[in-house]
Amino acid sequence: MSRFHHLQTLALVLATAFFADSVLAQQDFSNVEIIPHYVAGSVYYLEGRGGNIGLSVGEDGVVMIDDQFAPLTDRIVAAIRSLNSGDIRFLINTHVHGDHTGGNENMGKMGVLILARDEVRVRLSEQVPEAALPILTYSDAITIHLNGEEVYAFPVPPAHTDGDTFIHFKDSDVVHSGDVFRTTAFPVIDTNNGGTLKGTLEALGRLIGVAGPDTKILPGHGVVSGREDVMGFRDMVLDVAAQVEAMLDRDMSYEQVAAADPTKDYNTRYGDPDRFLRALYTELGGEL
Repeated sequence: MSRFHHLQTLALVLATAFFADSVLAQQDFSNVEIIPHYVAGSVYYLEGRGGNIGLSVGEDGVVMIDDQFAPLTDRIVAAIRSLNSGDIRFLINTHVHGDHTGGNENMGKMGVLILARDEVRVRLSEQVPEAALPILTYSDAITIHLNGEEVYAFPVPPAHTDGDTFIHFKDSDVVHSGDVFRTTAFPVIDTNNGGTLKGTLEALGRLIGVAGPDTKILPGHGVVSGREDVMGFRDMVLDVAAQVEAMLDRDMSYEQVAAADPTKDYNTRYGDPDRFLRALYTELGGEL
């Protein structure tokens, strides 16, 4: 079977419990600081705990991307107020995970209009109160015109989850990628929520195609990046998968694959590769 066929059929499984209520209850948010960072044009992002919050701010108010955790809402709103005193008009969820949607109920009760893909509302409806659910859902691209900014939100193939959205602030030339792209770790593809490797590669390709040489890319986690960084991230996934496939062709056990260290060129940048390698190994036909 060809490498291409393997990569088209591969689904990366990282069996992680994403911010379940019991885990959230154990977290201490008391010392979390919400730090604003300027990106370009009308766009800022907020660093705190959880996914990066994107913001378009201006005389018409605020468009917000994701909202981290409920205990941080007051601090998040205060950080937004330090940038803009206008209303938070819209909140777009990039996907379902609680480190990006945990503040939805609070924001909804404030009267903020929450938007997300159809799939996000369906999955959230099994987990959260009505006030936390997106009011407006979409299956195709939508555009918000605010602050002299064209905020273009468009769905991508099932990648990190089956409800991923990229948001392109066209006038500022900034793209929020949600967790499909990150600078802090190897890919996390949540197959329990519909994520796939095939879709991840397609979505990263879409991101590369949308971005120009000067486009700022805001990852779900990590620092503002550029088109070349996304290309490197995608190429890393392809490279490691191809190496693992070749090792499986030689009937190597997982322990032998791990010892061969196919991620050695990337570990310094992306951290512990064990979950990523285990997922690749099993999805390519190996048995742990």
